[in-house]
Amino acid sequence: MGAPMSSFEVTRPDDAFLTETDDVAVSFWIISIAMIAATFFFFLEAQTVAGHWTTSLHTGGLVTLVAAVHYMYMREYWIQVKSSPIVYRYIDWSITVPLQMIEFNLILKASGKNTSPAMFLRLLIGTIVMLAFGYIGELQIFPGANFIFFPFGMAGWFFILLEIFGLDEVVAKCGVKGKILEKLQHLEQIIGLGEAGTIVASGAGEVNDYVKQAFGNMRFIVTIGWSIYPLGYFVGNCLAIDGAQKYLNLIYNVADFVNKIAFVLACWSCAKSESEGKIQAFEKSKIVEEGEKSKPVEKDKMSA
Repeated sequence: MGAPMSSFEVTRPDDAFLTETDDVAVSFWIISIAMIAATFFFFLEAQTVAGHWTTSLHTGGLVTLVAAVHYMYMREYWIQVKSSPIVYRYIDWSITVPLQMIEFNLILKASGKNTSPAMFLRLLIGTIVMLAFGYIGELQIFPGANFIFFPFGMAGWFFILLEIFGLDEVVAKCGVKGKILEKLQHLEQIIGLGEAGTIVASGAGEVNDYVKQAFGNMRFIVTIGWSIYPLGYFVGNCLAIDGAQKYLNLIYNVADFVNKIAFVLACWSCAKSESEGKIQAFEKSKIVEEGEKSKPVEKDKMSA
């Protein structure tokens, strides 16, 4: 008898299914089902929001759909092999993370702001660096590779953060002012780094509040939520502890649950709020319009 999503043959049927003692396998199961449910939700909700948000929710649905399929296979791999499904996980990330980066472009375009192709290219470069070095480090192709490639992967993540925050905004929050800040702003304009953050920061009155809120929420998730991944990598690959693979996969699974589903929910929440606000405004305008039309009729009756 084989596991549902694999061709493994097992001598005992119990080996192909979940057990109450395997926390990691249970977490894989929960997240795979949650990703499927989220996919249906996002695709259905895309029909209820304003048109310019539809593509964003469809893209988010693709993120959770791709993750759902990979999580089914990762779950079976863990149950059968009892090892970290590194290849499946990084294939999943190589598809879903670029899709998440596209979301930043899509929500800015939803507000009518033009974004350059170079903006996505920079986000993609940061993604490739982050995932490539993370993958090589986890393979541990030579002794110490897990430590050597860890900071390079982190550099890719920091590059993404600089793009979505803006170099000048990051430096300004650190208390830097005056000519140094002006020079950094000038450098930013030359190389284009931080375009996404600059558009939102400088788009007062042009970028609506819903887009700003969605962008801010997604930026928060990429900053705080993504910090869970380095924690999992460090625990699973850099600490010599019993059950390191178990902790690594538990942490990664929690991180994916938060960062994939919550990431798209941040976009959906703002899309829904804006769309409902427009519907309410339209209904109020109709009521006012009908009230204005009824006034002449009432005056005619009174004069008669």
